[in-house]
Parts: sequence; structure tokens; C-alpha cells
Amino acid sequence: MTETRLPVVISCGEPAGIGPEVAARAWAALKDDVPMLWLGDPRHLPTDLPHVVIRDPAQAGAQTPDALPVLAQDFGPPVTPGTPHPDHARHVVDVIARGVDLVRDGLACALCTAPIHKKALKDGADFAYPGHTEYLAALASVDDVVMMLASDALRVVPATIHIALEEVPKQLTPQGLRRTIEITAAGLRDQFGIPAPRLAIAGLNPHAGEGGTMGRQEVDWIATLIRDMQNEGLHLIGPLPADTMFHAAARARYDAAIAMYHDQALIPIKTLDFDRGVNVTLGLPFIRTSPDHGTAFDIAGQGIASPASMIEAIRMAHRMAYPA
Repeated sequence: MTETRLPVVISCGEPAGIGPEVAARAWAALKDDVPMLWLGDPRHLPTDLPHVVIRDPAQAGAQTPDALPVLAQDFGPPVTPGTPHPDHARHVVDVIARGVDLVRDGLACALCTAPIHKKALKDGADFAYPGHTEYLAALASVDDVVMMLASDALRVVPATIHIALEEVPKQLTPQGLRRTIEITAAGLRDQFGIPAPRLAIAGLNPHAGEGGTMGRQEVDWIATLIRDMQNEGLHLIGPLPADTMFHAAARARYDAAIAMYHDQALIPIKTLDFDRGVNVTLGLPFIRTSPDHGTAFDIAGQGIASPASMIEAIRMAHRMAYPA
């Protein structure tokens, strides 16, 4: 008997950006393999996209792959590609929450979020969160989540994210790094099916501090934390110089890398696999992925945006929900 699989629910994201068009092209690429359900205003989808508006999310699985099932939300004023409308902001936020509800209610297997525009949400809906990740954590009532960037070439986690570089040494703490490592290891076990994950831990300073001559964090506490967690049974290596962690032979020795700050993590994955990187939130009680790009207002509505990252995000969400 063929297994009935729940759809991946796709939240529309900022409708003035490229989210609707890359979701449409991803559906066209994956429709025969991955069941999907799109949340948003169907007027924002490309006009040539076959779709069917459904009232009950349970109907999504009954649809043929010839039309994208849509749970409609009326956004009111028409969309202008490249220019967010303030009246759309609250609907963008509502769609995210609606997507979370569908997954948590067992009506979808995972949530894939199209890009949002944080300033548009702040200006139009008093959105109080730095981004998707923090809002999803609040909806799930969890304190600690981890942002993983993943592709076939590399999985990497920044221990600190959207803060100024000068703030990183202040916010990087033993407790915070420990939780990042713990959540990453648990996510690799539970959602990626890796029984004994191998994690490589970067140093904060050049050459991992070079024995304290280029910074003291590695000597004072990072190395100690790694040893403590090794003694607890985790497979960790480090602290390693970040400039030698990401070539092919080094990557073969670990399942994911923990970086100390945003660019230390994102530069290697965007260099190795710019179009296919996926943002995965670990630590949530449900699966969430997202393409690793923004709203791209400068090319929105032109039909030239690459759907590669959205395709990989949907595919990865489905694979995490239904591992082989």
C-alpha cells in the first residue's frame, strides 16, 4: 500500500518579493514527488500557475499534482512587485502563524517559509521579532533555537547571529555555546537521522587564538567546554582555525560545523553552494526550513529569480519528515 504523506506547507512570505514566484517554480519542479500546500493570496501567484483554492487543508492530499493546492488569505490591496504595502504586513505574520498551526495540528508534515521583509513587518504590523526564527520560537513557546544553514556540501551553525561583530565576544558565552552544540547534535540525530553526529567547533579568533597570542577565549573557556562535552559523550573536535575548516578534506571529518558568528558561518556555505543553501531551524517541536535568500525586491515580478534554494528547502523539509 502506498504511504499517504502530508504536504509541506509553504507560507507566502512578503508578496512584493520573489517568494510567490519561486514557490510556484518549486512546485512545478517537485509536484510529482512532494505534496505541497501554499498559504497566501492566490492573486499573488504567477498568472500562468495552475492552482486550486481549497477550504479544508485535508483536501490538499486529495488533489492531483496538476494544480497547486492553496489555502487562501485575502491580503486586501493589490501587490506591487518590489514595493511592500503596509496593509499586507499583518497578513504576512498571520500566514506564518497559520502555517505553524497546520503542522502542529498534524495537517502538514513541515513548514517552509518564503522570505519576509523585516522592516515592512515592523512598519506595518509592529512586528517585534528580529526575524522568522525568533517569531517561530515564540509561537512554539521554546526558549532556545538554532539556525542551521545546510546544503549537500556543508551544514553550519552560527552560535551568534544578527549582531554587530563588536558584540560577538560579549554575547558568546559558555552557556550559550553549550546550548547551540546540544541543540545541533539533537537536531542531527532526530531530524537528519545521524545517530552519532560529529561536530567541528570553530575558534573565535584568527588561528583559533594561537595559544592566546591572538585572543584568549579559546584558551580561557572554549577548549574546556569542548573537553567537558566530549567527556559527556559528544563527538566534538576543536576549537579549530576557521580558515582551514571548510575545504573538502576537512568537511569530510564532520557532519556539521559550529561557527562563532554570522559571517564565519555564512561565507563558506554561500561560497560552496550559493543557490542551494537551506535555512533550517533546530530546536522547534516541528520541522521548519526556508530558502537562504531574501525578498530580492530588485528582481521581483520579473520571473528571473532562481528557485533553486526554495526547491532544496521544500525537498529537505519533506526528507526530514519522511526519512528514507
